[in-house]
Amino acid sequence: MATSRKSPRPSSRKPAGKPARGGKRRVAPTRTARSPAKRSAASALNPARLLQLGLGFWGPRAFLSAVELGVFTALADGPLDEAALRARLQLHPRAARDFFDALVALGVLTRRAGRYANAADADLFLDRRKPQYVGGMLEMVGHRLYGFWGRLSQGLRTGAPQNEIASGGDLFGQLYADPERLREFLSAMTGVSLGAAQALARRFPWREHHSFLDVGGAQGCLSVQLALAHTHLHGGEFDLPPVQPIYEEYIGRFGVAERLRFQPGDFFRDPLPAAEVLIMGHILHDWSLEEKHLLLQKAYAALPRRGALIVYDAMIDDARSHNLGGLLMSLNMLIETPGGFDYTIGDCRGWLKSTGFARTRVLPLGGSTTAVVGYK
Repeated sequence: MATSRKSPRPSSRKPAGKPARGGKRRVAPTRTARSPAKRSAASALNPARLLQLGLGFWGPRAFLSAVELGVFTALADGPLDEAALRARLQLHPRAARDFFDALVALGVLTRRAGRYANAADADLFLDRRKPQYVGGMLEMVGHRLYGFWGRLSQGLRTGAPQNEIASGGDLFGQLYADPERLREFLSAMTGVSLGAAQALARRFPWREHHSFLDVGGAQGCLSVQLALAHTHLHGGEFDLPPVQPIYEEYIGRFGVAERLRFQPGDFFRDPLPAAEVLIMGHILHDWSLEEKHLLLQKAYAALPRRGALIVYDAMIDDARSHNLGGLLMSLNMLIETPGGFDYTIGDCRGWLKSTGFARTRVLPLGGSTTAVVGYK
């Protein structure tokens, strides 16, 4: 390699090029050779991970189709062979065997002696006849979100929603005006909230409180889990009036209706009813920063001294690098809402403190969901 420092002795190297005009020599470009370690590292790289990232939707799409087609409900009564299961579901023979075996490979079905059966978790949570059914969320993903996510690039370019709003519709207005769509949506919220509701029933010190109110609690999943786990608790839900018959039908399946009450209202227009503990689960991420602050202020005003507000969402970790579920949920808010976004645990704690809450506490609820508790 050439150097700017002149040597006191004549060089024995041959000139690198012919003298140029003005007596200067052209210096031939040098090539930097890769070290053996770098060559070895490069040859060890494999594109399989990147291809899997791009093609990874194949398995989830097959699973969503299984939920939509009722595979798990069909197998809830017992194992079936390929022909019997295909006939039960009215599927074409061309790809049915590959479809069922793909579900085996995904771990949601088992196969023994040529007969298919549900995996234990699929049998409990994906049989439509069971009260623990969470497939409503997966049905909505298959019917709605799967297609809308195909327009993510457009959403990233424009910052605008890519669901019904993109064609001039009103997502929540349309949902609440159509009883069947509303029922599907509320069932979907049960699907996404059941695990967190069960964890919250275990992890929060409910023995110190006697009343709760779930703000925007949808079908009533959290109300039921709290009432089942803590017989001293009384509470209920605050939500828009069209939700009331669906809520009352749902809680009626569990034998806890006498301790739960639905209170109709609009959390932007009306004051929140008072309770010792208020809960906002998967609520704040739907709204803009200004609207988030408004809801927190209304909750603070409704709580008694030493009352608590529990906020839970798919909160992003403070380093913004580990909770993929929270980051993807925030992209889903881009798809679904005009101004909603998910937020970090630190963001939530800061908002609660600026609202006036004296202290905060973090409760991991499993998966990508975290709760932050603010104490008045």
